[in-house]
Amino acid sequence: MMTLIAQSVPLAAEDANPLLPHMSELIIGLVAFGVLFFFLRKYVLPVFERTYAERTAAIEGGIKQAEQAQAEAQQALEEYRAQLADAREEAARIRSDAQRQGAEIVAQMRADAEEQAERIIARSQAQVASEREQVVRSLRAEVGALATELASRVIGESLDDDARAQRVVERFLADLESADGATAAAAPTQDGGS
Repeated sequence: MMTLIAQSVPLAAEDANPLLPHMSELIIGLVAFGVLFFFLRKYVLPVFERTYAERTAAIEGGIKQAEQAQAEAQQALEEYRAQLADAREEAARIRSDAQRQGAEIVAQMRADAEEQAERIIARSQAQVASEREQVVRSLRAEVGALATELASRVIGESLDDDARAQRVVERFLADLESADGATAAAAPTQDGGS
């Protein structure tokens, strides 16, 4: 019997193709593959699909958020530029107003200074005229007194009469003024003739 078994095994081994699996192995492999496929399809594949969908949603959401953030940043940049342009316009307006006000202040101060200078000059001229009047009166009185005394000595009589003394003084001063006027009138003609 052993020989029979020993002879049948080599014959079976010789008939079987080593590349083709036995039918029982093939059936067991197919059943194991079906169970494994069912298990993977039922439990593992949904987890992968859910994870893939979450990842896709996260990436797409991230892209949308990035696009939205970029759009908001662009809008903020435009608003900033508009505000900056408004601020520059406001600064230019303020600067021009300040220059205009400065020019007005300078013109006003110049006008005030000229007005004050004119008042000072007028006051000085009035003061000089007043002082000149006082000096002229004082000189007239002194000249009158000197003229009266001189006339008294020349005439040899006393000029105590006030009315007569006054007439003599006035005549003397009139002669002096006419002599000064003639000298002043002759001076320009002499300068012009030179």
